Amino acid sequence: MKALVLHKPGHGSIETVPEPVTRDGDVLLKVRMVGFCGSDLNSFRGLNPLVSFPRIPGHEVAATIVQSRRGELPVGTDVAVSPYTSCGKCASCRRGRPNACQFNETLGVQRDGALTEFIAMPPEKLYPAKLTTKELCLVEPLTVGFHAVSRGRITADDTVVVMGCGGVGLGAVAASSSRGANTICVDVDDEKLQLARTAGGDHSINTQRESLHDRLLELTDGGGPDVVIEAIGRPATFRAAVDEVSFSGRVVYIGYAKEPVSYETRLFVQKELDILGSRNAQPEDFYAVIRLLESRKFPVDRAVSLVVPLEEAADALRSWSENPSKFKKIMVCLD
Repeated sequence: MKALVLHKPGHGSIETVPEPVTRDGDVLLKVRMVGFCGSDLNSFRGLNPLVSFPRIPGHEVAATIVQSRRGELPVGTDVAVSPYTSCGKCASCRRGRPNACQFNETLGVQRDGALTEFIAMPPEKLYPAKLTTKELCLVEPLTVGFHAVSRGRITADDTVVVMGCGGVGLGAVAASSSRGANTICVDVDDEKLQLARTAGGDHSINTQRESLHDRLLELTDGGGPDVVIEAIGRPATFRAAVDEVSFSGRVVYIGYAKEPVSYETRLFVQKELDILGSRNAQPEDFYAVIRLLESRKFPVDRAVSLVVPLEEAADALRSWSENPSKFKKIMVCLD
């Protein structure tokens, strides 16, 4: 079967690889569509420390069941896929938080991913839904933002800032809005901000033209937002989250800063902040995103900027790497 294989930074090719071997209870899936995310771009650039080469990328998956030994899920069922593993034994797993498993291996990162014709998955990692292929492919990236909103304990009483309105940030905007929170979207790209408003954002701030601090004071009557969700991963935005959040507020970090971050730690104590990490997603986040997409309230077509066949997947990654601001979401169609 065909697959996209990354052999070294900046080089990917379509190659023939062995078909998957199904273990006891595994479900065989025909991959329909796969979305690229920032980790795939970093893998292509050689900047993902968790990836070794060669590697088949891809963890945002829409697929159809073609073989099911247990018969729990009928052949022909369309599914979204949870790409994570969990050991069941580490501290996170024992606490009922397998999304943060110490030994997690994500498709396309620590193990070969889904940019191939067929994959085998345990049935508990599959989420059947009556959605289009594009919608199924968006489930996993949106769940990451939904999980961050859950970590932040967001309610309708909160004013929430989402820093970064890429795919993950869009999920946080949609989730915050769905809980009735006053949601403020922050980015440097007007097109992304417009999309975030369509996904449920109440206000937008382009920090290339406006002062983040002054605008937030204006929008929060001088008190600052109750929750800040950081979905960018830069030292400046890591610090800004702590600087701008209200006293006794919550900060949720999704992004990884690529270099050390220096803080005025006095604010941690003086404001008595809850500072939270957010990693991957839980099953309830998948169900919540599927309900959102079934309601047709998310701007799916506007969120996807390019769909290419498998043969053009490496070129699409190269184009994205050379001009990252040109693309929102790239998907690879394997039908």
